[in-house]
Order: sequence, then C-alpha cells, then structure tokens
Amino acid sequence: MEEDIINRVANSQLVTVDLEDYYPKGNRILFDIKDWLLEGLVLCEKDFREYISQHDWSQYQDTYIALTCSTDAIIPAWAFMLISIHLQPYAKKTIIGDLESLETSIYQDVINNLDVSAFIDKPLIIKGCSKKPVPKNAYIMLSNKLKPLAKSIMYGEACSSVPLYKKK
Repeated sequence: MEEDIINRVANSQLVTVDLEDYYPKGNRILFDIKDWLLEGLVLCEKDFREYISQHDWSQYQDTYIALTCSTDAIIPAWAFMLISIHLQPYAKKTIIGDLESLETSIYQDVINNLDVSAFIDKPLIIKGCSKKPVPKNAYIMLSNKLKPLAKSIMYGEACSSVPLYKKK
C-alpha cells in the first residue's frame, strides 16, 4: 500500500519571518579617526578640522558608517558630531560604535518601520540561521514587536523550531 507524503508544514498556517529578507543594501564601514589624532592620542582641533575639510566625503555615498577611535584617546562629542555633519549628505546612517552596533541600529529602524499587519493572529516562526550579519538584538526586537499580535512565536526552522510564546 503506497501512501502519499503530506507536507504538513506547507499546509499549515505557519508564517516564517526571515530577518535576512529585510537586510538593507549598502556597504558597512568602520571609520576610525585615530589617524587624525596627534600620535593617535590627542585631538588638536585645528589639525582635525583640516583633515575634515580635505577629506573626500562623497566616497561614502549610500553607506552605513560606524564612527570609532581604536586608541585610548578621549574624543570630545563635538568631533564625532562634526564628522557626522559632513557624512550626512552621503551616508545612509552614521553612529558611534562598532559594526555590530551599527547593524543593531540599522535593524532597529527596519523593525520599527516593519508592517506587521500580515502577522496578526498567525503562528509565526522567526527564522534562525542567516548568511547575512543579522545582529542577535534584532531577534529580540522582532519578537517583542510580534508578541502582542501573534498567535504563537517559534524560533528556528519549521522542522526543528523552539517554541517561545503562545497566546493564552
């Protein structure tokens, strides 16, 4: 007796949410200002402003920028502000921090603007593994946004998911 194999996952109402699908295009750049400091440690305002005025900011068109200083220099807030003002016409987003903080900030914007109406009263699975650098914080932000409206939330793949939440 031959029985047809039934794909119960495909026939279920289960909706997969893959954060990788929302990954914004654009280069991510770690912009280290240490080379613009005297001996990598001291910010001399006149020299710093000269570096800024001579720099080609247009090369950062449509990029995401994480501003940092990799030395132990004490950098005044205005220095990062001044750089961000010059980046503003070109960069998609500028933050102070590392590349992981940058990805978290990018995904915070993505998730805040995400239309979740299609997920109301649905069993959801937030897909785990991705090839793109989706930050762990994005999964927390997404699950918090979906919890008030989802029927249930799981994490992983349909064949091996971890239950996280079920509406009572």
